[in-house]
Amino acid sequence: MSVKIRLQRNGKKGKPFYAIVAADARSKRDGKFLAKLGTYNPNTNPATIDLDVDGAVEWLQNGAQPTDTAKAILSYKGAMLKNHLVGGVRKGAITEEQAEEKFNAWVAEKEARVQAKKDGLSAAEAEVKAKAFAAEQAVNQKRIDDAQAAEDALKAEAAAAEAEAAAQATEEAAPEAEATEENAAE
Repeated sequence: MSVKIRLQRNGKKGKPFYAIVAADARSKRDGKFLAKLGTYNPNTNPATIDLDVDGAVEWLQNGAQPTDTAKAILSYKGAMLKNHLVGGVRKGAITEEQAEEKFNAWVAEKEARVQAKKDGLSAAEAEVKAKAFAAEQAVNQKRIDDAQAAEDALKAEAAAAEAEAAAQATEEAAPEAEATEENAAE
């Protein structure tokens, strides 16, 4: 029986969620499996991967063959490196302490890179939000300025109309005053 380490699809349409499993190569994609090694969620940024590295290394040591995607995931989490280091320990090329030290150093470096990516994404998201907020403020300020200008125009129009009415009233009152003066003089 040949064993494959592969992904088993779960989730709903358009929102995949995968289980990383060791299964018989002849079983269906979502069928029976021998062991569940972890999960993979590609819907998050960066993708979320939970993996039992020691369990995966054990299956790799026993001859399980990972599929291309599973191999990429195992490499990303360090299972392939640990399998390589365990092979070196078994051959006597390095000691177990050296192998553990190399693996831990690699894991620390990988976590730093992932954290830097997360920080970069959150900084970019914050920058986009800040730009959107500034644009929204500019639009709001333009609306306020336009409303103020319209209000000022209405006030100026009203003042002009009042001045015109007052001037007209004065013009009408002037001939009447002249007429009363003429009547008084006669």
